[in-house]
Amino acid sequence: MAQNIADVNEGNFKAEVLEATTPVVVDFWATWCGPCIAMGPTVDQYAQEKAGAIKIVKVNVDQNGSLAAQYGVMSIPTFLVFSGGKPVGQVVGAMSKDAFTAKVDAALAGK
Repeated sequence: MAQNIADVNEGNFKAEVLEATTPVVVDFWATWCGPCIAMGPTVDQYAQEKAGAIKIVKVNVDQNGSLAAQYGVMSIPTFLVFSGGKPVGQVVGAMSKDAFTAKVDAALAGK
């Protein structure tokens, strides 16, 4: 996991995501999830490219099930895109880096 990707839990989700001054991509994942693990390098690269402009955090659904339920996460990996403390988009499943970047950027652009 990239150095600038934080693990977030129920205790610090509000401060790290809802009160963030930059957009946040929340990666809902689990250690046993093959597609989640496959997306790891893509998420790491995206985090490095967008450092300072977009914050990336990870939520382990096994340890933070109430957060996953609160945001309607039904399958993983699910990436929720937050801006101004509100969810503005959702990206589900494993995909290429180009597809991931395009979907996250579109969510942030309000498309």
